[in-house]
Amino acid sequence: MKSQVAILRTRPETVVEDYGRLMRLVKYDQVLPRDQDLILKLNLSWTKYFPACSSQPWQVDGVLKTLVDDGYDRKRLFPVENKTVVTNPVEGCRNNKWAPVLKRHGVPFIPLPDVEWIVYPFKSPLLKLNRIFPEGIEIPKMYVGKNVCHLPTQKVHGHSVTTGAIKNSFGGLLKEVRHYAHEFIHEVMVDLMYMQRELHPSTFAVMDGTVMGDGAGPRTMIPRVGNLILASADQVAIDAMAAKIMGFDPFSIPYLKMCHERGLGVADPREIEIVGDADAARLDMGFKTSRSLVIWGDQLIRRGPLRPLKRLLLHSPLMVWAPFASNVYHDLLWYPTVGRARIREFAATPWGRLFERY
Repeated sequence: MKSQVAILRTRPETVVEDYGRLMRLVKYDQVLPRDQDLILKLNLSWTKYFPACSSQPWQVDGVLKTLVDDGYDRKRLFPVENKTVVTNPVEGCRNNKWAPVLKRHGVPFIPLPDVEWIVYPFKSPLLKLNRIFPEGIEIPKMYVGKNVCHLPTQKVHGHSVTTGAIKNSFGGLLKEVRHYAHEFIHEVMVDLMYMQRELHPSTFAVMDGTVMGDGAGPRTMIPRVGNLILASADQVAIDAMAAKIMGFDPFSIPYLKMCHERGLGVADPREIEIVGDADAARLDMGFKTSRSLVIWGDQLIRRGPLRPLKRLLLHSPLMVWAPFASNVYHDLLWYPTVGRARIREFAATPWGRLFERY
């Protein structure tokens, strides 16, 4: 049977209601039963707000409104996000304007650093993570047995070419030291799919492409208005269609090809049924993935000529230089200059004006 991906064109005036239409097109309530707990895994790529970088407030609003309107118990909804060595989920929740949306819908924000983590004995044939974390893979205890709905945005990524539903689980299932996995990111993405199969009865993804990220993702991007939203119960299929719309051949992206070959989802657009706006699936935005200065430096150390220094620079007490350098570059140099100019340009668009209203 073909995997289904719902795609709709949308606009700021109708986007919240359009999210409900989108989710119902793929009968999301049959994938995520009302009588089971549901984790809403938000996407925070930067503590600061930058267009297309993190889950949009209207995305969170649309998904929550749909769930509440359709009879889901607020007490069984768990919006979560984790920290990295360079992001703070509580500040990110405030800066990205999730906080007022969550409050209005009566659900609390759960920072994953505050919950109990356990070593989980995965039985699946993981490709890399058992070797990256030989002492055991720690996950949030609350994840075990709950369904999950991912809320990624449609954007490129300097490590993984594109990022979406699959990569969004990276931020929930691994602790802040998950940057150790960047060296083998495509194999790790496959591992994440295996892990989710063991942990969750069902997974679903709702992706925001109203504003997409081109260039040096997942932070220092060029925002492109896309006016699209996507949803699917197949994380591989939604990531493949998002990649195709951005201008990539899904099979040229190793993590999508490997997931497809292992039966973890469908990455071949010919085997994906589009519901909603089939014409939108034929878009080609012509995106190109480039690397920010920080990702370029990270790859020099992990896979390039500086590799002999990897253990010293990234796996010793000297590691503190890396998040410090990242914060200096991103927050003190790029964001107030190039970033600020791009945000001003975005603020003049209909989506920028909608963000201000939140």
